[in-house]
Parts: sequence; C-alpha cells; structure tokens
Amino acid sequence: MTNNIPETMQIALLNKPFDIEIKEVDVPKLGPKEVLVKMMAVGVCGSDVHYYEHGKTGDFIVKEPLILGHECAGMVAAVGEDVTKFSVGDRVAVEPGVPCGKCEQCQKGQYNLCQDVEFLATPPIDGAFAQYIAHPEDFLFPIPDSLSYEQASLNEPFSVGIQACKRAGVQPGSTVVITGMGPVGLMAVVAAKAFGATRIIVTDLADIRLEEALKLGATETINISKEDPVERIQEITNGKGADYAFETAGHPAALQSAVQSLAVGGSLSIVGLPQQEEIALNIPFIGNRELNIYGVFRYANTYPMGIEMLNNTDADLDSMFTDSYELKDTKAALERALNNKQGSLKVMVYPNGFLD
Repeated sequence: MTNNIPETMQIALLNKPFDIEIKEVDVPKLGPKEVLVKMMAVGVCGSDVHYYEHGKTGDFIVKEPLILGHECAGMVAAVGEDVTKFSVGDRVAVEPGVPCGKCEQCQKGQYNLCQDVEFLATPPIDGAFAQYIAHPEDFLFPIPDSLSYEQASLNEPFSVGIQACKRAGVQPGSTVVITGMGPVGLMAVVAAKAFGATRIIVTDLADIRLEEALKLGATETINISKEDPVERIQEITNGKGADYAFETAGHPAALQSAVQSLAVGGSLSIVGLPQQEEIALNIPFIGNRELNIYGVFRYANTYPMGIEMLNNTDADLDSMFTDSYELKDTKAALERALNNKQGSLKVMVYPNGFLD
C-alpha cells in the first residue's frame, strides 16, 4: 500500500569529515515486513557530530559515504505486503537499532548487546537524514497526536535515560545525581523524574544547560566551575549522599565525582563513554560502601514506555529545541551542533521541510 510515493528522494550524505553532500537517490524498496517512513523530524546526536568531525566514533569508522541521523520520527508512507501493525498515515517513532533476534543476548531480551545489530547512522548502516527510510515494523512505535514529531524524536536519547534508571533500579522517593547536561543527561532528568525520584541534582559547566535541567525536572543544579560538586552534594543531602548517580559526561573527573557522591549502598549507571580506556577509581571506597556500578549501552525494550512517559510528562520538552534546519542545510545543522555547544541544546533537521 502506498501514498503518492515519489521515485526519488533527497539525502544528506557524509562523504568524509566536514563534507556533506545533498544527493538525489531512489526511494528505498520495501521488504515484506518493512515500512516506508517519511522522515518528519530528526535530532542531531553527539555521535552524528563526531562522525562529521572525525569520520569515526570509537571503533566505528566511516569507510564509505554514510547518511547520518538516528533520533527520528515520521509518518508511514507505505507498508510491505506482510505488515500488520501499521497503515499509511500513521505517526511513528523509530527505534534505530535492529538486532539479529537469534543470538544469546537477543534471546535473553538484551538485544542492545547484539553483536550483529544494525543501527541507523552507524557504519555501514545509513541513517535518517533522508526524506524516506525503510524500517522493520517491529521497531516502529505509534505516537499519539498529543506528542509532536520533535518530541517523539527525543524518545531515542530518553531511552538511554530509561535504561540508566532500569539498570540502577531507581525507586520512587529517591535522590539521583546526574553529571553532564548534554541532551542525554537532560533527558535522563526527565527519566529519573518519571521513575519517581523526588530530588534530582545535576552538574555541568554551562549555566544554560543547568537552567534547562530545571525546566525538565531537576531540583538542584551545581556549576562545577564554581563549586566542588561532591561537597555540594553532601551539603544538599545532609551528608548522606545520593541513592543513585548517572554519569553522562564521559569525563574521568565526572565519573570520579559521581562515585564519591553516592550514599552507602548506592548505585551508579555509567552512560557517557570517555575516550580513555582506563580511569582510576577509589576501589576501597567502592568496596567498603558496597556501591553498585552498572554499564549502560543504548537501551532495550524502552520505546513504548518512553512514548507513554513523554506523553504524560509535565517537563517543558519543547525548550530543548533550539535550532531548526531543512535537509538541504544539514551541514549547517552539524556545524551548529559542533560549534555552539554552550547555546544549542537540540538541533533539529526536517527532511521534508519545516512542520506547521
């Protein structure tokens, strides 16, 4: 079933670092269980910026031209012959990682750890800076009319926050410390509040990001350029420390302060990945206090929960969207995200034009 699908479409292609080309290519053909999604809103992620600047992120290297973008939502434009969950015109959020479904990790429900996952905008899999993408129906999720495409695209970084909460076991009435107020850290604030945390203490260097955190549900902010975060957290908690901490900055000092901010028996979710392979930690401090440390890699089984939480939150989600670009200006969008980190929170690209 189709809905006036053109034969060709525009894409924004990364040929090499700092080289984005707008090309016209054929619209993807659908497999029997695939859905053609008209991309309506795509957020620029830090990994997109890293690929744009360096041509790689960690072990993932861009060897062939690549379409970036994986934080996305859109409208169903066509469905494969065996698709049963969606119809043309449905509004959907796109979960970008498609696992093999057969390996041990997939069978255990930890499909985020699948070694053969195909993840949008992770080489060699093309992403969503395109007018259309083909995606399996099992990794598309309906979004209510009350949630905008932009808000639905936030479900991707929000899902990382949900995973951090799930891994650490965040409970209602708890205190959570979150270090680093980039987009993932900011959405982790929304997640912690949705899980019932009543005190959410956040740290960053930039006042604009700390102010944004307050709009999203943080209760206290700490500018680490002006005061010692560990000392301040101890003051706020009357010497107890936090029940949970999420480290999202990917910086050694932030990780160390996150550990030191925890109460006895507290739990840490490591979300940000530092460039260093090894970071010194106070092991006696961790052992004597029986701290729990959890790694967080992407997410699994979070998208329906995330959509419901975003739809019900009282957080000012729209305050996240600071910059908007059409597909033809994708290079400018990436440059903005790269060079205006103090002022830009979430840069958005609209592959099919700005929304009304």
